[in-house]
Amino acid sequence: MKIQVFGIAAALIMLTTITQPANAQEMRYADSSRGREISKDPTIVFFNDRYWMYYSLPPYANGVVPPEGVPASAWTIGIASSTDLTNWKKEGELLPAGDYEKKGLCAPGARVMNGQVHLFYQTYGNDRNDAICHATSTDGVHFTRNASNPIFHPTGSWTAGRAIDADVFPFGDRLILLFATRDKEYKIQKIGAASAPLNSDFTRDKWQAESIGSVFAPELDWEKACIEAPSVIQHEGKLWMFYAGGYNNEPQQIGIATSKDGITWLRASEEPFLKNGEPGSWNSSESGHPGIFQDPKTGRTWLFFQGNKDRGATWYLSKVEVFWKNGRPSLTP
Repeated sequence: MKIQVFGIAAALIMLTTITQPANAQEMRYADSSRGREISKDPTIVFFNDRYWMYYSLPPYANGVVPPEGVPASAWTIGIASSTDLTNWKKEGELLPAGDYEKKGLCAPGARVMNGQVHLFYQTYGNDRNDAICHATSTDGVHFTRNASNPIFHPTGSWTAGRAIDADVFPFGDRLILLFATRDKEYKIQKIGAASAPLNSDFTRDKWQAESIGSVFAPELDWEKACIEAPSVIQHEGKLWMFYAGGYNNEPQQIGIATSKDGITWLRASEEPFLKNGEPGSWNSSESGHPGIFQDPKTGRTWLFFQGNKDRGATWYLSKVEVFWKNGRPSLTP
């Protein structure tokens, strides 16, 4: 069954605000179709000679009437494309379809495998029952759901059962899934891990937990009670996870950790890798929810993230270049 897609080609035009960059590397993107400038949770892939960005879109603001067939009260996933990683054109949306998504879907994690875009995303608005779903696309815009959705949620005494903020990456003959969940008291956000055979269809019965508890949890003062939004890249044989520490606007900031197997993670720094901005700057409330991306055309690495200065009245997506020094990521050349 096809996921409902809102698209410009369907003549349903939503206005999108794209603040033009001051230089070739600067980017501020906010989708204003909901009556407010909010885009969150970026994930980027290169597919069919274009860059694709998938991101979360909030419900419509009061008084804003959506096009027919577009739910006003649910989170959805926006789709944009680019030829330069800086200027983005909205191409469509993934809309809720099916009872398990009726309250919304968001926080996508994208990966290109076997000539398709695989999107792993979460249901929204179901608290402890939110879970990870899966869909595939051959054009970057129109997606077909996995028939067994939702495909995964954790079980056991260590978790509330919720799964959000999916990221997947191949490792050996497995596809490893990292996700955020909460403890039984629903206070501490932490990271869990599962895997499925890489050559499988990733249906619900293919996934198994990779640990009997969390693989990464908040410990440092700046992480507060939350680690979420894992985003993984491999460099020189080592896995690097960029993660968000702190709940939204506490401020949320981005840290880094390393792993040899994708399951056991060690912090690479006790300080945030990317901090929130100075007072008055566009990201003074947070620099959060990372999406790490290596450009296959240039080999350059970019860290996409969300930020705002008004504690969530707006949210913009931006990026910074990540340089590699002695095998470690750095924000300076």
